[in-house]
Amino acid sequence: MDDFGRFVSEVRAATGLDMLVPDDTGTVTFSVDDRYVVCLQHIEATGKLLCFVEVASLGGIAPVKVYRELLAGALFGRETAGGYFALEPETETIVYNYLFDFDRVAKDAAAFVEELDKLLSLCDMWAERIKEAGVENGGQKLPPGGMAV
Repeated sequence: MDDFGRFVSEVRAATGLDMLVPDDTGTVTFSVDDRYVVCLQHIEATGKLLCFVEVASLGGIAPVKVYRELLAGALFGRETAGGYFALEPETETIVYNYLFDFDRVAKDAAAFVEELDKLLSLCDMWAERIKEAGVENGGQKLPPGGMAV
């Protein structure tokens, strides 16, 4: 846990985000540009850093095309950068999950921030794809260029 705390301090310094503070379970949760909720969790037993990002809420009215695209991404790794999508069944929130090798990313916090930024760009692409499929959230059309999460 101490290694994770040091790593988070380095990421905080690299990003200037003072809110990056791990809780007692080893999880850091923060929002990015009011678009995404990002969680980082150190899994000490496996030496991994789990990153998950809430990408969009489908609101129970997504067309089959959205589910087909997400399934293809999950099964074949298509446009997922090695991560995978999950659908939270109660809220129908799409969550992107990615596992980093903690020892690797802990060596260079600035490089980790760059990798995380690339993953968020990937989430932007998927959010746009979902929006283009006509997904509405809570009975309202989603705003241009943005996803309601």
